Amino acid sequence: MIARPPSTVPVPDAVADLAARHLPPRVRDAVDRQAAALRQYAQLGQAQYAEARWLLAQDIAGADKALAAHNPGLVATWRDLPGIHRKEPRA
Repeated sequence: MIARPPSTVPVPDAVADLAARHLPPRVRDAVDRQAAALRQYAQLGQAQYAEARWLLAQDIAGADKALAAHNPGLVATWRDLPGIHRKEPRA
């Protein structure tokens, strides 16, 4: 797998696709599940969607478990949720 340091420079789609081709299929599926759940979670900001957010958080956690086994740097954090303005929970 290609390791790259975090940066503010966006990665072109062709480069991201090339890097994704070198991942095992189960990791690629987990990345896709995680990205879809993060997008949906960010859209459901109102209080009436609390149960849907809870279910999406379970999907994110399941994908994170598979990704952490491959590379801990792929795990989602609160910073990955655009539009969510709250502090990162303390462990």
